Amino acid sequence: MKLFRISSKLLLASALASNISFAADLNGAHGISMHGDLKYPAGFEHYEYVNPEAPKGGTVRQWAMGSFDSFNPFIIKGSPAAGSGSMYDSLMSQSLDEPFSQYGLLAEKIDMPEDRSSITFYLREEATFSDGHPVTADDVIFTFDILRSKGNPFYANYYADIEKIEAIDNKTVKFSFKKTGNREIPLIVGQAQILPKHFWQGKEFDKPSREIPLGSGPYTIDTFEAGRSVTLRYRDDYWGKDLAVNRGKNNFATIRYDYYRDSTVALEAFKAGEYDFRQETSSKNWATAYTGQAIDDGRIKKEEIQHQNSSGMQAFVMNTRRDKFADSRVRQALGYAFDFEWTNKNIFFSAYSRTHSYFSNSEMSATALPNSKELQILEPIRDKVPPEVFNKIYQAPGTDGSGNVRTQLRKGLRLLKEAGWTFKKGKLTDANGKAFTFEILLIQKEFERVVSPFIRNLKKMGIEVSIRIIDVPQYINRMRDFDFDMVVGSWGQSSSPGNEQRNYWHSGSAAVPGSRNWIGIQDEAVDHLVEQLIVAPDREQLVLRARALDRVLQWNHFVIPQYHISAYRIAYWDKFGRPEKAPKYALGFNTWWVKPESQQAASN
Repeated sequence: MKLFRISSKLLLASALASNISFAADLNGAHGISMHGDLKYPAGFEHYEYVNPEAPKGGTVRQWAMGSFDSFNPFIIKGSPAAGSGSMYDSLMSQSLDEPFSQYGLLAEKIDMPEDRSSITFYLREEATFSDGHPVTADDVIFTFDILRSKGNPFYANYYADIEKIEAIDNKTVKFSFKKTGNREIPLIVGQAQILPKHFWQGKEFDKPSREIPLGSGPYTIDTFEAGRSVTLRYRDDYWGKDLAVNRGKNNFATIRYDYYRDSTVALEAFKAGEYDFRQETSSKNWATAYTGQAIDDGRIKKEEIQHQNSSGMQAFVMNTRRDKFADSRVRQALGYAFDFEWTNKNIFFSAYSRTHSYFSNSEMSATALPNSKELQILEPIRDKVPPEVFNKIYQAPGTDGSGNVRTQLRKGLRLLKEAGWTFKKGKLTDANGKAFTFEILLIQKEFERVVSPFIRNLKKMGIEVSIRIIDVPQYINRMRDFDFDMVVGSWGQSSSPGNEQRNYWHSGSAAVPGSRNWIGIQDEAVDHLVEQLIVAPDREQLVLRARALDRVLQWNHFVIPQYHISAYRIAYWDKFGRPEKAPKYALGFNTWWVKPESQQAASN
């Protein structure tokens, strides 16, 4: 079970040569890469993982959990409607078959010096918002100003390295950065979805609203029923439909999201034909619940698609702002109560692999002792990190899968005793006689079956744990305010981690409401490694610095790692076509299409 949580086949020699030249100054370039060369040359026709002749039209119905009260996905307040982001275009389009490369979308071309101290975007003359108003440099500047001042606090941190934004002219905007060496920040700027200044001026941007906003993207909100459903419609007048980066994408004429408050009801609705596509997160459902005539006769397809993405970290997350979790020995001790092997065999149908790394399923995972190059990265912080960082390979506690965890629990109790806790008459108490109790906050009822065995083992250690299941809005608010003892949380990782790591682990985000530093990490060594990762000069150093960060996080025992799977589990009604080649780093559902015969059947 996981948490709920985007052609030219032969490159001419001359095109390759021009790509290689981009390693120096990028002047009038059509794209930018984090490390290495671009895959697609100037003038390319489409991405390799699309069908450029895909038929357009038809409706796809999907599901969402909970409810919504806003069409603004950029602020900390409210619950934004599913699909809200598809109303906006970004400056650049990210390729899904390269580790981290972008090509012009709103921006036709870019200029950037070799040291990446600045980047200049040249906006396309034809780029417009849905009301016909042109996208200008003022809109770009407005977007960054409003996001940093009134958007989710994440943005202020994410864009912290921007020093100045200036309009060179109506269609040219330049970003200057505070320091050189941050190779990712120009690409982060390129990811930004641009907002229309003329629409938002005079409005309360930081308050949830169901007023349908303007955007420059391929879809707009057509209809909605407050909190229950929202339907997006493809814009026939979409300005960017013929761009190379858009060919073969955005093929659905309408996309409808129906909201469910119970995931079991949602699954039954799918099997009854109430919606069309589902990405399954429950191993139990995947193994046992996909039954019925529609599946037997092939009208519903079910498959696993392997991917090359980092699986990141899913774990029991302890809030170190709570005194009881401040000691790393306590956090380590609790890890002995989670019996993954038994859980995987008896609850998950052996579907998962144990997670040990914050960059699991990737080359950035610290799975061996540090080599000489990584030691050079770690040496300056030797006296600030656990000694195991240098001489041990981290592995989350394991068992034989029998359910007998007495040996593991004894190890945990020894650590708790070292940390000042006393086990007496079946209760664990501190020096003042106060019992060790805490609450696990959940949003998915299905996680009770995962948490309950963990709680039983904790009880054997004298720890009393309760479960509280709350609805989506409450959960969002409590997570934003760090109002929890323990949760099941996850941090996804890209193939090119960078500035977002500040939001995950850096001291500067620990007290920022809405950040994903749920743990509350305030650690000088972690801060140092995050900053080193962000300014990694090449791919080799990026990998080495990620491994160094990984092992320091591991040996601080901030979380109790759970499990991961390196495949998408999907089920869908047999109405879709999809490209022959899938992208390496995403499912790529927006490259699928409704088959013409299904469109015809739906219209009859």
